[in-house]
Amino acid sequence: MRPPVGAWLCSLLTSAWLSATAAGDAPDPVSTLTPSSLPRIGSVDVRFQSYNIEMVEVTGGWFWKPYRSEPGTAYARPPGSLNDSKQDTRLFQYRPPIDLGNSRLRKLAAALAPAYLRVSGTWANSTYFATSDDAPSAPPMGFGGILTHQQWRDVVDFSHAVDASIITSFAISAGVRDAAGVWTSDQARRLLDFTTAVGGHIAAAEFMNEPDLPAIGGAPTRYSAAQYARDLQIFLAFIKQADPGLQILGPGTIGADAIPVELLASAGSALAAVSFHSYGGLSKRCQGGVTPEAALSEEWLSRSQRALDYYVRLRDRFAPGKPIWLTETAQAACGGDAWAASFLDTFRYLDQLGRMAKSGVQIVIHNTLAASDYGLLDEITLLPRPNYWGALLWRQLMGTTVLDAGLPNRSGLHVYAHCLRGISGGVALLVINTDRDAPHALRLPSASLRYRLDADRLTDQQVRLNGTALALDAGDELPPITGLPTAADELTFQPASITFLAIAAAGNESCR
Repeated sequence: MRPPVGAWLCSLLTSAWLSATAAGDAPDPVSTLTPSSLPRIGSVDVRFQSYNIEMVEVTGGWFWKPYRSEPGTAYARPPGSLNDSKQDTRLFQYRPPIDLGNSRLRKLAAALAPAYLRVSGTWANSTYFATSDDAPSAPPMGFGGILTHQQWRDVVDFSHAVDASIITSFAISAGVRDAAGVWTSDQARRLLDFTTAVGGHIAAAEFMNEPDLPAIGGAPTRYSAAQYARDLQIFLAFIKQADPGLQILGPGTIGADAIPVELLASAGSALAAVSFHSYGGLSKRCQGGVTPEAALSEEWLSRSQRALDYYVRLRDRFAPGKPIWLTETAQAACGGDAWAASFLDTFRYLDQLGRMAKSGVQIVIHNTLAASDYGLLDEITLLPRPNYWGALLWRQLMGTTVLDAGLPNRSGLHVYAHCLRGISGGVALLVINTDRDAPHALRLPSASLRYRLDADRLTDQQVRLNGTALALDAGDELPPITGLPTAADELTFQPASITFLAIAAAGNESCR
């Protein structure tokens, strides 16, 4: 079982974080961007923009408590829940299993398709998959939670309904180990076999979630990188026999220290892709110090790029040529800060997608779809938050071919370019003005459709598209996402705003 979680957890997470330093350049007052001649610099997977539903959401259990929860509220503790007698209710809240059949949830997830659905997270490391439809009332010794057959059927059904291929990880806690402490494959085999039996498919998997944080991840006491390397070899041999088409990702670590080096050195050549996790910092729950005042700074927005640079170096050393996936990310670890649910974090969300695509990352998986403060959807109402609207615009406009906008990320203006989704020769631009006080301009010699996101206040959870508030209608239908015609000219981008430009007639040969 996992040790108590509280201040110790926060201090341990802090030690895993990357240091962050960056310097910005002075902005060019007005630059000219010619969409027809922007060169192709790469491409991303069609499921580039994806999302996570934590395993503990599927099973029900303790997860990061939203800030709006009333202090002192009592939550029922089901028998056998993780750390049942020691859970810190200042940090965590019990949730019943998520209703994956909810029509609103399915409709909003389907609008982001195709995507990957990652069902994993810290709690997955110690989740027991039941042997039959009659699940036990409490997890067996060495496990912290129970995944029932019906709950996994619901995951498979959801994945089909919303066109989201499944990514997961497997139990690695004491319950799956033999007398010598070596990992055994019985639980993993049971999950793979059952998935196939109910018409599902697991497209990719990490062996375990965040092996560089074993003490809070359900691993045995004093679990080492050497033990992980041994277990991983057993796992790889098992997958080769049981499901050779399954893509193995790794190491799935969050830190930048000796542990990821050891983990990749042990198995880099056997991986389908190098995976890493990245958060800009820790949330207030875990004594993090990220402030809204810093949320538009280059230092903050570039943190995931610096994490990627570290893993690119490891990839080039131990798994040359392998793609890189960012399999877990959000505003801040430990559930996100309160402003993760506001328009202020949409700058980070979309800027991160732009940076990762430009740097060759194939998949970016946001944590989470609908849990805690960093969810794309409110976990109670399942209504879209600002990041969801940003995700929807990205999905509808930004294609898989990545272009070079030719403009560095300068203080105040970040510009990313892709081929326009679904339009031969078309170009889409994402222009982010991070300057809170001043407008910035670009000279664009092409007519376009303009999609501008803004809000009355950056910390609002209500955003506007071209001046109109975005909201579902009474039947839960998404509003029309339409652009405003904009003539070729010098375009001004208002302070603290996000703008997509669709240039259908760009005639870019790389986009045909």
